[in-house]
Amino acid sequence: MRIEVLSIFPQMFSEVMSTSIIGRAREAGILEFVAHDLRNWTHDLHRTTDDECYGGGAGQLMKVEPVFEALDELLGCAADVGSAPASALVSVPAPTPTSAPASAPASAPAPTPASALASAPAPASAPAANPAKVVFFTPAGQRLDQRLVEQLAAEPRLLLVCGRYEGFDERVYSRADLCVSIGDYILTGGELAAMVLADAICRLLPGALGDATSPLEESFSASQGGLLEYPQYTRPAEYRGLAVPEVLLGGNHRLIAEWRREQAIIKTAQLRPDLLSSADLSASDREVLQRHWEADS
Repeated sequence: MRIEVLSIFPQMFSEVMSTSIIGRAREAGILEFVAHDLRNWTHDLHRTTDDECYGGGAGQLMKVEPVFEALDELLGCAADVGSAPASALVSVPAPTPTSAPASAPASAPAPTPASALASAPAPASAPAANPAKVVFFTPAGQRLDQRLVEQLAAEPRLLLVCGRYEGFDERVYSRADLCVSIGDYILTGGELAAMVLADAICRLLPGALGDATSPLEESFSASQGGLLEYPQYTRPAEYRGLAVPEVLLGGNHRLIAEWRREQAIIKTAQLRPDLLSSADLSASDREVLQRHWEADS
Protein backbone atom coordinates (compact mmCIF):
# COMPACT_ATOMS: atom_id res chain seq x y z
CA MET A 1 0.00 0.00 0.00
CA ARG A 2 1.11 3.57 -0.68
CA ILE A 3 0.14 6.53 1.52
CA GLU A 4 1.01 10.06 0.46
CA VAL A 5 0.38 13.32 2.27
CA LEU A 6 0.16 16.87 0.95
CA SER A 7 1.12 19.42 3.59
CA ILE A 8 2.94 22.70 4.18
CA PHE A 9 4.78 20.94 7.04
CA PRO A 10 5.83 17.59 5.55
CA GLN A 11 8.76 17.35 7.95
CA MET A 12 6.28 16.68 10.78
CA PHE A 13 5.89 13.10 9.54
CA SER A 14 9.54 12.07 9.75
CA GLU A 15 9.60 10.62 13.25
CA VAL A 16 6.11 9.12 13.34
CA MET A 17 6.37 7.40 9.99
CA SER A 18 9.77 5.91 10.82
CA THR A 19 8.99 4.50 14.26
CA SER A 20 7.50 1.32 15.74
CA ILE A 21 4.96 -0.65 13.68
CA ILE A 22 4.82 1.89 10.85
CA GLY A 23 8.60 2.03 10.59
CA ARG A 24 8.90 -1.75 10.51
CA ALA A 25 6.12 -2.02 7.92
CA ARG A 26 7.97 0.43 5.67
CA GLU A 27 11.25 -1.35 6.22
CA ALA A 28 9.58 -4.63 5.18
CA GLY A 29 8.04 -3.08 2.07
CA ILE A 30 4.48 -3.50 3.39
CA LEU A 31 3.81 0.25 3.38
CA GLU A 32 5.24 2.95 1.14
CA PHE A 33 5.05 6.56 2.35
CA VAL A 34 5.80 9.91 0.69
CA ALA A 35 5.23 13.44 2.01
CA HIS A 36 4.66 16.18 -0.60
CA ASP A 37 5.37 19.83 0.21
CA LEU A 38 2.40 21.91 -0.92
CA ARG A 39 4.56 25.05 -1.11
CA ASN A 40 6.27 23.62 -4.18
CA TRP A 41 3.13 24.32 -6.15
CA THR A 42 3.19 28.05 -5.39
CA HIS A 43 4.58 30.70 -7.74
CA ASP A 44 5.50 33.70 -5.58
CA LEU A 45 8.66 34.60 -3.74
CA HIS A 46 7.16 33.84 -0.33
CA ARG A 47 5.60 30.52 -1.43
CA THR A 48 2.22 31.65 -0.14
CA THR A 49 -0.46 29.03 0.52
CA ASP A 50 -3.03 31.14 2.42
CA ASP A 51 -4.95 34.40 2.06
CA GLU A 52 -7.68 36.47 3.72
CA CYS A 53 -11.29 35.32 3.58
CA TYR A 54 -13.77 37.00 1.25
CA GLY A 55 -16.43 38.70 3.36
CA GLY A 56 -14.06 39.24 6.25
CA GLY A 57 -13.59 37.22 9.38
CA ALA A 58 -10.75 36.04 11.56
CA GLY A 59 -7.88 33.94 10.34
CA GLN A 60 -6.42 32.93 7.01
CA LEU A 61 -7.74 30.40 4.51
CA MET A 62 -5.77 27.90 2.43
CA LYS A 63 -5.68 29.03 -1.19
CA VAL A 64 -7.27 26.99 -3.93
CA GLU A 65 -4.56 27.24 -6.64
CA PRO A 66 -1.67 25.36 -4.95
CA VAL A 67 -3.93 22.48 -3.94
CA PHE A 68 -5.49 22.16 -7.40
CA GLU A 69 -2.11 22.29 -9.12
CA ALA A 70 -0.59 19.77 -6.73
CA LEU A 71 -3.49 17.36 -7.26
CA ASP A 72 -3.31 17.88 -11.02
CA GLU A 73 0.35 16.88 -10.92
CA LEU A 74 0.07 14.00 -8.47
CA LEU A 75 -3.10 12.48 -9.86
CA GLY A 76 -2.45 13.23 -13.50
CA CYS A 77 0.67 11.05 -13.49
CA ALA A 78 -0.56 8.20 -11.32
CA ALA A 79 1.65 5.82 -13.29
CA ASP A 80 4.68 8.05 -12.73
CA VAL A 81 4.39 10.31 -9.72
CA GLY A 82 8.16 10.55 -9.88
CA SER A 83 7.74 13.12 -12.64
CA ALA A 84 6.67 15.63 -10.00
CA PRO A 85 9.35 18.20 -9.15
CA ALA A 86 12.05 16.57 -7.04
CA SER A 87 11.84 19.48 -4.61
CA ALA A 88 8.16 18.73 -4.07
CA LEU A 89 8.91 15.42 -2.40
CA VAL A 90 10.16 15.16 1.16
CA SER A 91 11.97 11.94 1.95
CA VAL A 92 10.70 10.35 5.14
CA PRO A 93 13.18 7.48 5.46
CA ALA A 94 12.20 4.07 6.68
CA PRO A 95 14.24 3.00 9.71
CA THR A 96 17.56 1.34 8.99
CA PRO A 97 17.63 -2.36 10.00
CA THR A 98 19.52 -2.96 13.24
CA SER A 99 21.77 -5.48 11.54
CA ALA A 100 22.86 -5.64 7.93
CA PRO A 101 21.98 -8.68 5.80
CA ALA A 102 24.67 -11.34 5.59
CA SER A 103 25.33 -10.42 1.99
CA ALA A 104 26.01 -6.76 2.79
CA PRO A 105 29.65 -5.70 2.26
CA ALA A 106 31.59 -4.92 5.42
CA SER A 107 32.60 -1.56 3.97
CA ALA A 108 29.05 -0.36 3.33
CA PRO A 109 28.73 3.34 4.20
CA ALA A 110 26.84 4.32 7.35
CA PRO A 111 23.21 5.38 6.77
CA THR A 112 22.40 9.07 6.71
CA PRO A 113 20.64 10.14 9.94
CA ALA A 114 16.87 10.60 9.66
CA SER A 115 17.21 14.24 10.69
CA ALA A 116 19.42 14.89 7.68
CA LEU A 117 17.03 13.15 5.32
CA ALA A 118 13.88 14.85 6.55
CA SER A 119 14.25 17.68 4.05
CA ALA A 120 16.19 15.92 1.35
CA PRO A 121 14.63 15.52 -2.13
CA ALA A 122 13.19 12.08 -2.70
CA PRO A 123 14.45 10.09 -5.67
CA ALA A 124 12.29 10.30 -8.76
CA SER A 125 11.00 6.73 -8.50
CA ALA A 126 7.56 5.83 -9.77
CA PRO A 127 5.08 4.06 -7.44
CA ALA A 128 2.68 1.38 -8.56
CA ALA A 129 0.32 2.58 -11.28
CA ASN A 130 -2.71 2.94 -9.02
CA PRO A 131 -5.12 5.86 -8.89
CA ALA A 132 -5.15 7.59 -5.52
CA LYS A 133 -8.19 8.02 -3.29
CA VAL A 134 -8.01 11.67 -2.20
CA VAL A 135 -8.89 12.29 1.45
CA PHE A 136 -9.33 15.72 3.06
CA PHE A 137 -9.58 16.29 6.81
CA THR A 138 -12.36 18.61 7.99
CA PRO A 139 -14.76 18.88 10.95
CA ALA A 140 -17.57 18.43 8.42
CA GLY A 141 -16.21 15.07 7.24
CA GLN A 142 -17.33 11.52 7.91
CA ARG A 143 -16.47 10.46 11.44
CA LEU A 144 -13.48 8.14 11.46
CA ASP A 145 -14.24 4.73 12.96
CA GLN A 146 -12.84 1.23 12.63
CA ARG A 147 -15.13 0.30 9.76
CA LEU A 148 -13.96 3.27 7.72
CA VAL A 149 -10.34 2.43 8.58
CA GLU A 150 -10.91 -1.11 7.30
CA GLN A 151 -12.34 0.23 4.04
CA LEU A 152 -9.44 2.60 3.49
CA ALA A 153 -6.88 -0.10 4.33
CA ALA A 154 -8.13 -1.97 1.26
CA GLU A 155 -7.20 0.93 -1.04
CA PRO A 156 -3.90 0.56 -2.95
CA ARG A 157 -3.06 4.27 -2.75
CA LEU A 158 -4.24 7.14 -0.55
CA LEU A 159 -3.45 10.84 -0.89
CA LEU A 160 -4.14 12.66 2.40
CA VAL A 161 -4.51 16.44 2.08
CA CYS A 162 -3.74 18.41 5.25
CA GLY A 163 -5.15 21.87 5.84
CA ARG A 164 -4.07 24.65 8.18
CA TYR A 165 -5.36 27.94 9.59
CA GLU A 166 -9.14 28.33 9.09
CA GLY A 167 -9.23 25.44 6.62
CA PHE A 168 -9.52 25.36 2.85
CA ASP A 169 -11.22 27.52 0.27
CA GLU A 170 -14.50 25.61 -0.18
CA ARG A 171 -13.76 24.98 -3.86
CA VAL A 172 -10.91 22.66 -2.88
CA TYR A 173 -13.36 20.03 -1.63
CA SER A 174 -14.57 19.45 -5.18
CA ARG A 175 -11.37 17.41 -5.58
CA ALA A 176 -12.07 15.16 -2.60
CA ASP A 177 -13.10 11.53 -2.86
CA LEU A 178 -13.72 11.52 0.88
CA CYS A 179 -13.74 14.04 3.72
CA VAL A 180 -12.88 12.69 7.17
CA SER A 181 -13.16 14.00 10.74
CA ILE A 182 -11.32 12.26 13.57
CA GLY A 183 -13.59 13.80 16.22
CA ASP A 184 -15.59 16.78 17.37
CA TYR A 185 -12.68 19.03 18.26
CA ILE A 186 -10.36 21.39 16.39
CA LEU A 187 -6.66 20.87 15.65
CA THR A 188 -4.17 23.40 14.30
CA GLY A 189 -3.77 21.34 11.14
CA GLY A 190 -4.58 18.11 9.36
CA GLU A 191 -1.15 16.57 9.85
CA LEU A 192 -1.99 14.95 13.19
CA ALA A 193 -5.23 13.59 11.74
CA ALA A 194 -3.28 12.13 8.82
CA MET A 195 -0.89 10.43 11.25
CA VAL A 196 -3.83 8.96 13.19
CA LEU A 197 -5.34 7.55 10.01
CA ALA A 198 -2.02 6.22 8.72
CA ASP A 199 -1.33 4.46 12.02
CA ALA A 200 -4.80 2.89 12.17
CA ILE A 201 -4.50 1.67 8.58
CA CYS A 202 -0.97 0.32 8.93
CA ARG A 203 -2.00 -2.01 11.78
CA LEU A 204 -4.43 -3.75 9.41
CA LEU A 205 -1.99 -4.38 6.57
CA PRO A 206 -1.03 -8.06 6.23
CA GLY A 207 2.31 -8.67 7.90
CA ALA A 208 2.45 -5.33 9.76
CA LEU A 209 1.79 -6.90 13.17
CA GLY A 210 3.70 -9.83 14.58
CA ASP A 211 0.46 -11.74 15.25
CA ALA A 212 -1.99 -11.72 12.36
CA THR A 213 -4.92 -12.27 14.76
CA SER A 214 -4.15 -9.16 16.84
CA PRO A 215 -6.35 -6.72 14.87
CA LEU A 216 -9.18 -9.28 14.83
CA GLU A 217 -9.67 -9.23 18.60
CA GLU A 218 -9.59 -5.49 19.28
CA SER A 219 -12.25 -2.99 20.22
CA PHE A 220 -14.66 -2.06 17.40
CA SER A 221 -13.48 -4.88 15.12
CA ALA A 222 -16.07 -6.80 13.13
CA SER A 223 -14.96 -10.09 14.69
CA GLN A 224 -15.81 -8.62 18.11
CA GLY A 225 -19.24 -7.60 16.89
CA GLY A 226 -18.42 -3.92 17.25
CA LEU A 227 -17.96 -4.20 21.03
CA LEU A 228 -15.17 -2.92 23.22
CA GLU A 229 -12.41 -5.43 23.86
CA TYR A 230 -12.60 -7.56 27.02
CA PRO A 231 -10.31 -6.74 30.01
CA GLN A 232 -6.82 -8.23 29.83
CA TYR A 233 -4.18 -9.02 32.45
CA THR A 234 -0.53 -10.09 32.70
CA ARG A 235 1.87 -11.11 35.51
CA PRO A 236 1.83 -10.91 38.48
CA ALA A 237 -1.41 -12.76 39.31
CA GLU A 238 -1.93 -10.46 42.30
CA TYR A 239 -0.60 -6.98 43.01
CA ARG A 240 -1.51 -4.79 45.99
CA GLY A 241 -4.66 -6.77 46.59
CA LEU A 242 -5.73 -6.60 42.94
CA ALA A 243 -6.08 -10.13 41.57
CA VAL A 244 -6.39 -11.52 38.07
CA PRO A 245 -9.80 -13.23 37.58
CA GLU A 246 -9.50 -16.90 38.50
CA VAL A 247 -10.97 -18.12 35.21
CA LEU A 248 -7.96 -16.78 33.31
CA LEU A 249 -5.57 -18.83 35.44
CA GLY A 250 -7.33 -22.16 35.03
CA GLY A 251 -6.38 -22.95 31.44
CA ASN A 252 -9.92 -23.89 30.31
CA HIS A 253 -10.09 -22.20 26.90
CA ARG A 254 -13.86 -22.60 26.53
CA LEU A 255 -14.53 -20.92 29.88
CA ILE A 256 -12.00 -18.21 29.09
CA ALA A 257 -13.68 -17.48 25.74
CA GLU A 258 -17.11 -17.32 27.42
CA TRP A 259 -15.80 -15.02 30.17
CA ARG A 260 -14.13 -12.71 27.64
CA ARG A 261 -17.29 -12.40 25.55
CA GLU A 262 -19.37 -11.69 28.63
CA GLN A 263 -16.92 -9.09 29.87
CA ALA A 264 -16.78 -7.39 26.45
CA ILE A 265 -20.57 -7.03 26.52
CA ILE A 266 -20.60 -5.71 30.09
CA LYS A 267 -17.72 -3.31 29.48
CA THR A 268 -19.43 -1.91 26.38
CA ALA A 269 -22.72 -1.51 28.27
CA GLN A 270 -20.95 0.36 31.07
CA LEU A 271 -18.62 2.58 29.05
CA ARG A 272 -20.01 2.85 25.51
CA PRO A 273 -23.70 1.91 25.54
CA ASP A 274 -24.11 3.79 22.25
CA LEU A 275 -22.28 0.94 20.51
CA LEU A 276 -24.87 -1.65 21.51
CA SER A 277 -27.47 -0.49 18.98
CA SER A 278 -25.22 -1.50 16.08
CA ALA A 279 -23.41 -4.42 17.80
CA ASP A 280 -23.74 -7.93 16.41
CA LEU A 281 -25.27 -9.70 19.44
CA SER A 282 -26.47 -13.30 19.60
CA ALA A 283 -29.37 -14.50 21.74
CA SER A 284 -26.95 -15.58 24.47
CA ASP A 285 -25.21 -12.19 24.27
CA ARG A 286 -28.56 -10.49 24.87
CA GLU A 287 -29.17 -12.70 27.87
CA VAL A 288 -25.83 -11.57 29.32
CA LEU A 289 -26.80 -7.97 28.67
CA GLN A 290 -30.21 -8.46 30.29
CA ARG A 291 -28.66 -10.00 33.43
CA HIS A 292 -26.23 -7.09 33.64
CA TRP A 293 -29.01 -4.53 33.42
CA GLU A 294 -31.09 -6.36 36.04
CA ALA A 295 -28.14 -6.60 38.42
CA ASP A 296 -27.31 -2.92 37.84
CA SER A 297 -30.84 -1.68 38.49
